[in-house]
Amino acid sequence: MALKFFLRDDTSLLSFLREYNLSLAFCTHPSLTSAFGIAFSTPTHYVFAQQPCLYGDLYDVIVPEVGLEESRAQGVASQISGALSHLHSLGFVHRDVKPENIFLCDRECRWVKLGDFGMVKAAGTRVPCVWYSSPYCTPEAEIARKSEETDSGHLEVDNNGNKQRGNSGKTQRVLVSVDPSTDSWALGILIYAMLMGSLPWSETVSDNTAYKSYLQWTNWQGSASQQRGSDLPENFHRMAPQFAAFTPLAACLLRSLLHPQSRVRGRPDEVERYLGGAWLLDKDISG
Repeated sequence: MALKFFLRDDTSLLSFLREYNLSLAFCTHPSLTSAFGIAFSTPTHYVFAQQPCLYGDLYDVIVPEVGLEESRAQGVASQISGALSHLHSLGFVHRDVKPENIFLCDRECRWVKLGDFGMVKAAGTRVPCVWYSSPYCTPEAEIARKSEETDSGHLEVDNNGNKQRGNSGKTQRVLVSVDPSTDSWALGILIYAMLMGSLPWSETVSDNTAYKSYLQWTNWQGSASQQRGSDLPENFHRMAPQFAAFTPLAACLLRSLLHPQSRVRGRPDEVERYLGGAWLLDKDISG
């Protein structure tokens, strides 16, 4: 048994009880951390008991610029895709998939659990859009941020006919609907990080050079696939440079999970169709 502590100065009782109840509800899936029916408070902390994951988190075992052994990466991808599919079937979206929130149940990284449910929301819930400088942030968050900037900068005319900045120049928060495609995007970034030991771009913004090259490749692949009626391009000479180490199999998986348009982004359970074959060029998964 492990104890999870929440500092009372930083956590409301409602937030604590919410995460505790979610952890109880998710206990039926082997790749989700789950709570036991033990919760209490101290003068400084709220605490609940949960299953122990004694070997740290995934971030600690991803070797920078190297990544994980490919067979391990596929195993983790399979388990996390299953965990996300289970969450989505219950009507929830995790919204914070990253290596730091994936916990190891053994030293060999063969059994992992997705945890930290503080950001979990019901699908369809309207929430303020949060943009942050990270590749895990979705493209639609940048669109919402630009909309906020536009709204906060518009001019209004008062009763005397004078122009003034609307709402005293305050930013108008854009509400967005919580969607499972957010988890698909994060899963795609996670798979890339596990295989390469790095991230495909520093932040998901249209003026980022690496992300821009990915968009150009994605747009070319999409039009080429439509012309040929196939998801597998015949050649990859226009592939974004940071994806050049991937086989066509892995490239198509990542292109699906990392589709810039959320409405056509692949689902986490699609990962299962890509398991077993090589994901990196000139390598096998026998390890």
